Amino acid sequence: MTQYLLSVWHSPANPVPDDPEVMQQAFKQVDAFNAELQAQGLWVFAGGLHAPETATVVRAGDGDPVITDGPFAETKEQLGGFWIIDVPDLDAALAWAAKGSAACMGPVEVRPFQDEPPSS
Repeated sequence: MTQYLLSVWHSPANPVPDDPEVMQQAFKQVDAFNAELQAQGLWVFAGGLHAPETATVVRAGDGDPVITDGPFAETKEQLGGFWIIDVPDLDAALAWAAKGSAACMGPVEVRPFQDEPPSS
């Protein structure tokens, strides 16, 4: 089994819904998707994130760390939430991402985690 990050992205073309009914429908659909992942034993962890403007960036350097407000990336596309799943292969991850995309009503990026280096 391989762990994959399924990340939910928001952009001007796919904003966070501002209609409370649409948002509640998305919450309901995501809850059902989460329950299905858990029932199948594929769930590792998931979470939704607050808006990008709530972010704080910490940069370590030679001296004290530099702390700034706002998201690290100055882009229109922002990470809104994620799932970490443990599935047999990329095809399975893509199938689950399609279900997750339908549930959250937005695009979902699929990326595998790096393998652990062999212990010596």
